[in-house]
Amino acid sequence: MSPGTIGLSAAMTPLGFILSAPLIPWLSRHFGAGRTALSCAGLAAVLLAVIGWQQNVFLWFPLRFLLGFAVNPLYVISETWMIALTPKAKRGRIMGVYTSVISAGFALGPLTLTVVGTQGWPPFLVGTTAFVLCGLCLRKVLPKLPKFDSGHAQQASVRRFVPQARLLLFAVFTAAAFEQVTLALMSAYGQGYGSPEARISTLLAVFVAGNIALQIPLGMLAERQGSNRALMFCALTTVLGCLLLPLSFNSVFVWPVAFVWGAASFGIYTMALIKLGERFSGPMLMAGNAAFAMVWGVGGIAGPPITGATMVLVGIQGFSLTLGLLCLALAVAQFMQDRR
Repeated sequence: MSPGTIGLSAAMTPLGFILSAPLIPWLSRHFGAGRTALSCAGLAAVLLAVIGWQQNVFLWFPLRFLLGFAVNPLYVISETWMIALTPKAKRGRIMGVYTSVISAGFALGPLTLTVVGTQGWPPFLVGTTAFVLCGLCLRKVLPKLPKFDSGHAQQASVRRFVPQARLLLFAVFTAAAFEQVTLALMSAYGQGYGSPEARISTLLAVFVAGNIALQIPLGMLAERQGSNRALMFCALTTVLGCLLLPLSFNSVFVWPVAFVWGAASFGIYTMALIKLGERFSGPMLMAGNAAFAMVWGVGGIAGPPITGATMVLVGIQGFSLTLGLLCLALAVAQFMQDRR
């Protein structure tokens, strides 16, 4: 399979995320959040099993698209329940725990493949089993979860949410683009410095470790200083990391830089979730989470090619330049909003 075909196939799942997002408030309103989430867990398990059964690369395109379409409502509805159930006084640390677990899950996927391999049924069985267990656990706790079908539900939609939270959506776009750019292009950046592949892989592991380890302290910072200041702190710390990365890349100082850089960059998303819970509730909270998922997909798809093109134009420093300018723009936008 050519790299181009692999890339197009991989893009089908996030495309399903993007296109399904506007439908999630409608699905939750008409079928109920619990029923929608349960159905999506079952559908995702079936689709993943079919992908494993059908070893036809071109059939994978629509199947992976449908997988993204099915997984996204499950993800969005679960995250909305999490925010809705979180006490206001502890929202920062609980959302920090949540995003740490999400980050650990992202890291666990590739590690699982190193154990079960990439050939045959084992990797598909692991994924299918995970969705089945998810559905079983969800069914058990469903009666205790909040409903999102109040009288205001008809007014809640992604289209109505967007004008009310442009800065939050820009923060989500920034966090998504940052993560995907780093995972996709750090190898090319490191090779520009003559760094061996093993060192680059370790550097990425440190980046992810910081991401996992420091979300709870960042959440506690948001509780004490406010989510606006915490978001500004994360954005400016990430800009500082972009400045320090080229200066420290071939020294021992790159390891703490990468650790803090990873924490602050994903901390932007943690702060966006905290601010979402502070400002919205009920059906509009569901619509906001759906908008977050849509913008995350857009940021993840748009970030790597834009940064890659910049690296072609100005050299390897286009990597940190693009990310630094993006986070600086977020910090400026937050500052301007705070001044109003």
